[in-house]
Amino acid sequence: MTKRSDGGIAPCPYLRTGHDPGFGVWRLESLTDREREVLLLLGTGLGNRELARRLGIAERTVKAHIANIVEKTGQETRTQAAIVSALAHDALCSDDSCTRHLAGGSGRRRSNAA
Repeated sequence: MTKRSDGGIAPCPYLRTGHDPGFGVWRLESLTDREREVLLLLGTGLGNRELARRLGIAERTVKAHIANIVEKTGQETRTQAAIVSALAHDALCSDDSCTRHLAGGSGRRRSNAA
């Protein structure tokens, strides 16, 4: 184990790397509806082939969408875009019965009104 020279707590990894995955959340408005759909599914960890199958599009089209998403959200990798998806689930998902909306505590709530 290495000893820290300053004796303090290590700085936040976001500060050390200069990359905050939450930054991409603020750029979601630049995505098309289809790109938002691809991004939401990307956050589930599916590979391109499975994404293409679920969306009914070619794998090459999925790759193009992911490249656009990475660029538009200011990320560098597909993995970073998937993290943005997880962080922005409430903004991306329009399914009112989604349990992520209820469990997350940070976004929308289902209305109890009938």
